[in-house]
Amino acid sequence: MRICRHPALPMAIPFILYIAFLVLERSIAHGAQSGGYDVRLIYPCKVTCVALLLGFFWRRYGELARCDLKLHQIMWSVVTGVVVFLLWISLDQAWMSFGHSTGFDPRKLSGAIDWSLALPRWLGAVLVVPVMEELFWRSFLMRWIDQPDFLNLPPPHVGWRALLISSILFGLEHSLWLSGMVAGLVYGWLYIKSRTLWAPVLAHAMTNGLLGLWVIKTGQWSFW
Repeated sequence: MRICRHPALPMAIPFILYIAFLVLERSIAHGAQSGGYDVRLIYPCKVTCVALLLGFFWRRYGELARCDLKLHQIMWSVVTGVVVFLLWISLDQAWMSFGHSTGFDPRKLSGAIDWSLALPRWLGAVLVVPVMEELFWRSFLMRWIDQPDFLNLPPPHVGWRALLISSILFGLEHSLWLSGMVAGLVYGWLYIKSRTLWAPVLAHAMTNGLLGLWVIKTGQWSFW
């Protein structure tokens, strides 16, 4: 079928699976109050399945075929990731979020961190989520908003309208919606200026990595 060959599918399917797992987590968490299920065990399964899908479709990710980041692009990506991290933990007032999130708490009943839960959570956020989300939000959706034949639209030609719309939608995916929108704008701008998807992937990984370390250090589990 022609639809099975659509260039958006390899970028959309891993993201859709990730969202499906989020829905499953929330559904089980609701029942866990009486059933005793540990929803945290779903996360390793989720990132593993998404990683396998990314690997399956990898040959169809032309923008990620080779990492051609130059030194100045790496530096800009790292700085961008740090800035987004600092903004993320600052824009946390009540009106900037969709209610209160309990987040991901990897502690045992004793209060000690269960690294069999914390490490997969951190690695997934650093290695899998940035690739999945940047492929969907920046490489596909942002360009598709401007041009349905999005693969033939070079990043520098993406307009402000597409950047704004995709960033708003990216923000709405997160409980901290304002932080998400700001992050979407910054990652999108970096993609446009750098002309390579690896730049926002690296920035996104830096943000998530620092956020995870900060959460583990401070115990602010709601940010996870």
